[in-house]
Amino acid sequence: MTLQISVPDVYPLSFVDDDDHEKTNLALLYDRYKDRFITFPKEKGWMTEDLYMYQGFWHQSKNVVSVETVMATQDSFKAHPSDVYLATLPKSGTTWLKALAFAIVNRNRYKNKPPSTHPLQNSNPHNCLPFVETEVLRTNPTYDNAHTPRLYATHMPYTSLPQSILDSSCRLVYMCRNPKDVFVSLFHFANSLRGQSRDLMTFEEGFDMFCKGVIPNGPYWDHVNGYYKVSLEQPTRILFLTYEDMKMDTRNNVKLLAKFLGCPFTEEEEGKGVVEEVVSLCGFENLSEVNKHGSLSIGIPNHAFFREGKVGDWRNHLTIEMGQNLDQITKEKFHSWDLLLNTCL
Repeated sequence: MTLQISVPDVYPLSFVDDDDHEKTNLALLYDRYKDRFITFPKEKGWMTEDLYMYQGFWHQSKNVVSVETVMATQDSFKAHPSDVYLATLPKSGTTWLKALAFAIVNRNRYKNKPPSTHPLQNSNPHNCLPFVETEVLRTNPTYDNAHTPRLYATHMPYTSLPQSILDSSCRLVYMCRNPKDVFVSLFHFANSLRGQSRDLMTFEEGFDMFCKGVIPNGPYWDHVNGYYKVSLEQPTRILFLTYEDMKMDTRNNVKLLAKFLGCPFTEEEEGKGVVEEVVSLCGFENLSEVNKHGSLSIGIPNHAFFREGKVGDWRNHLTIEMGQNLDQITKEKFHSWDLLLNTCL
């Protein structure tokens, strides 16, 4: 049975917090946890100077999604049973999934308003749906106590989620993407940010690090394995999606996502083309046009999140040998998961 939710037409949300407070709180978290994480294994970072290994995964530091905010979230975040968490590795469709979930859950709120007033027509999806890791940086919570469901995204591995999430009946949506496209997208994204203050990373350097698992929130294969295993054990609690399937049949996967979120499209809505409206609103073409200018509060240009958005772009960048090397690692890591192998090779 699908859990039905009712989203009011108007409710208080506070997606934008004071940027100075956020920076101050991040500095405080760094001071609070640095004596612990500076002793952790360390590698050179992609966007930040260093990556630290915590609970088997690599994390950035001095960043809104970092080892500091993960540890603080574990220590203080309290999940609600009606929460929904969108989990991804970076560059696995996070921005798209955020847009789709926000548009689906909030569609009644904006249905009688001019399309130009919709938040996704004026702002980056990252401003519309927060990372759970960033809640510890906020002066005021994103959601008021009466709001349901609370929608959060996260890059945390499943085993590192706060205990309150693991123990609750909340739902999780995980999106996986072919590792070759993840690497290419991450490489270009990282260099677009490094170019502002650091020397650029070479393609070969990034590829070697990716194959070793040294990426933010990686290793890639361990992150995917963690959520996939639990999705098989608890299919009513974790919806496992792939970027490739979403691209191939967006309409039906959006309907599947809406049903899982507890707000399925009615026959009347389908007849009126509401599903297609959501797909178009959240499509790469529309979102990339909206986000040509401006930047997030953390300084990342909006356009950096919209490079290609294609399946198989890795063929334009990886040598045959590189592709074969990644395929071999994937076969070894996903040897018991036929579905993942079919998706990720």
